[in-house]
Amino acid sequence: METKFLLGESQIPTHWYNVIPDMPGPLAPVIHPGTLKPIAPQDLAPIFPMSLIEQEVSTDRWIAIPEPVRDIYRLWRPTPLFRAHRLEKALGTPAHVYYKYEGVSPAGSHKPNSAVPQAYYNKLAGTKRLATETGAGQWGSSLALACQFFGLQCTVYMVRVSFTQKPYRKSLMELWGAEVFPSPSPQTNAGRAALAQDPESHGSLGLAISEAVEDAATHDDTKYALGSVLNHVILHQTVAGQEAKQQMALAGEYPDVVIGCHGGGSNFSGLAFPFLADRAAGKQVRLLACEPASCPSLTKGLYAFDYGDMAKMGPIAKMYTLGHDFMPPGIHAGGLRYHGASPLVSQLVAAGQIEAIAYPQNPCFEAAVLFAHSEAIVPAPEASHAIRGAIDEALRAKEEGKERVILFGLSGHGQLDMAAYDAYLSGHLEDFEYPEEKIRESLARLPKVTV
Repeated sequence: METKFLLGESQIPTHWYNVIPDMPGPLAPVIHPGTLKPIAPQDLAPIFPMSLIEQEVSTDRWIAIPEPVRDIYRLWRPTPLFRAHRLEKALGTPAHVYYKYEGVSPAGSHKPNSAVPQAYYNKLAGTKRLATETGAGQWGSSLALACQFFGLQCTVYMVRVSFTQKPYRKSLMELWGAEVFPSPSPQTNAGRAALAQDPESHGSLGLAISEAVEDAATHDDTKYALGSVLNHVILHQTVAGQEAKQQMALAGEYPDVVIGCHGGGSNFSGLAFPFLADRAAGKQVRLLACEPASCPSLTKGLYAFDYGDMAKMGPIAKMYTLGHDFMPPGIHAGGLRYHGASPLVSQLVAAGQIEAIAYPQNPCFEAAVLFAHSEAIVPAPEASHAIRGAIDEALRAKEEGKERVILFGLSGHGQLDMAAYDAYLSGHLEDFEYPEEKIRESLARLPKVTV
């Protein structure tokens, strides 16, 4: 029985897949936060280079990957696809479980798939420095690495609770030359305002985004880079799903369900969207997004126009949201602590093309430990949500006595997240389901957009 399904470097995708032509219906407009009118591409020029803005609004199904980007991709791509034989045996399931492992990248996650092209296009545009935010540190370390490749300076605003919980993520960013600040920080107006309101604030991705956007907008040599949510980020991540389709063909199977963890949407979309193209062509495949119960944007959020950041500096988009000033608890899956979801994912959930489920963190860590026992890889806390979803699907197949082919995304390793496993193994990891009344309070402050 084959365990690994590998591709050669010549099989790295030559194009990114743009899902927009296969979307059900037109996209909602993106709204300017000042005028509350639809935004024009030039309005984004203070924070993004025009090449990325063009990708953001492109309706071309395929966008060529520049050869300098593919050359760096060759350091770790194509990533392996594994058949989880030992996990299947541990579960006693007739299901066939496969996982696409993105933890073999230099930064240990899927995030360099977009960090590298973003740094490349900024270098071509004459940018000297990139400012960004990071939740758990996977994106910040990936952008620090990409900036090192292209000779750019990098400033990272890291959500304060993760800055404390994950010191080695910070060390990795600094090793690759980035300057890292805990967010909220005294470096920006947005950070100072948040600290004045709550000096002990855990921070949030929405707030860290505000700090990074403010930094970029107030420095002529600096642009902003985002690790999830936006169309061009989702686009870059589709190399994973395209490779997975080739590898599933090598295995002689096709997934009944494709599963990914979901925060802003980059990991889930990168794996699932190339399969969505098959679904649009009539193929029967389910797409399942797994999110934390403490930050349940897809399962408890409202599909509405909202700001992408707490200080209301970034564009307004229609998405599933918990409210831009939603302040999540300090769960260990820091990369999933975002108040909203990708507008592309959101529209597909609203249209019934994507399913979503929320899990507390203890059942996710239970799944991660079982996976580590059987498959030997220690998963990132974020990826444990996808593992939980895959295990539940496999157990359902067992109950029904039916074979089922399951593909999930293992978005990264957890070797820099061992404090989270220490907390779980010692019984100190607490589940937190965000109160409905708090969500309602935050949703009451959505912008009044009429388009």
